Amino acid sequence: MSGGLQGVLVALDVDGTVVDLDESMSDRVRDAVRSVDDAGAHVVVATGRSLHGTLPVLQRLGLHRGFAVCSNGAVTVQLDPAEPEGYRVVSLHTFDPSGVAELLREHLPAGLFAVEVLGRGYKLTAPFPEGELTGEMTIVPFDELFSEPVMRVIIRSPEHTSAEFSRLVDDVGLHGVAYSVGWTAWLDLAPDGVTKASALEEVRMRLDVARGRTLAVGDGRNDVEMLRWAGRGVAMGNAPEEVKAAADDVTGTVGEDGLAQVLEAVAAAER
Repeated sequence: MSGGLQGVLVALDVDGTVVDLDESMSDRVRDAVRSVDDAGAHVVVATGRSLHGTLPVLQRLGLHRGFAVCSNGAVTVQLDPAEPEGYRVVSLHTFDPSGVAELLREHLPAGLFAVEVLGRGYKLTAPFPEGELTGEMTIVPFDELFSEPVMRVIIRSPEHTSAEFSRLVDDVGLHGVAYSVGWTAWLDLAPDGVTKASALEEVRMRLDVARGRTLAVGDGRNDVEMLRWAGRGVAMGNAPEEVKAAADDVTGTVGEDGLAQVLEAVAAAER
């Protein structure tokens, strides 16, 4: 990536990359993100978080213009301080997940189901563990979750470990949807073919950035496609082995400011 940071797209995961499990963001990470943004790079936060859960992170990073990818690619917004909410939605992917959700419900009778309500919160069948979801929460019957097309479904099984849950999902066999398993017994469903990578490709084309001038940093299984998509994909040191295997490089952990290590090196190489 020579020739300055103009025309460079930097895609950043949030949880486990920009912030740690306690939502802590180091000054070093914040300064490194600000540095590449000030140098002209297109910094795009690409996260599994909902839109309303992403906006506070953008504010903490001082990002008020450009694009953000939310809900694992189902929602893309363009940031604009002139807009009443500070953004406008430029891409929204929805689907009917009722058949897959019903199949999962048969295997997870005690599972918790939620669908995201854009910019507000969630409709859900029962409360999730404390602190796992943010925004307005509305408890509804299972069938009411899918009364209209949705952008994202979350399934949570507090009684399973992440490994047990992953095996159960594999055994069920999910077709016609995109999905990713989180650090806990947590499953995200999205429209088929929709990932952080697919949304970032739309952003790249809007910005007319060359594929070779894209950098992505992440730590989760939902980052695998993004790391493979980028001209250079960097996995955090705290990432699972399969995520590291999908990356071109591995940096330090979130506790070691691994993201800052990457961005500082990029900025130094361009000076």
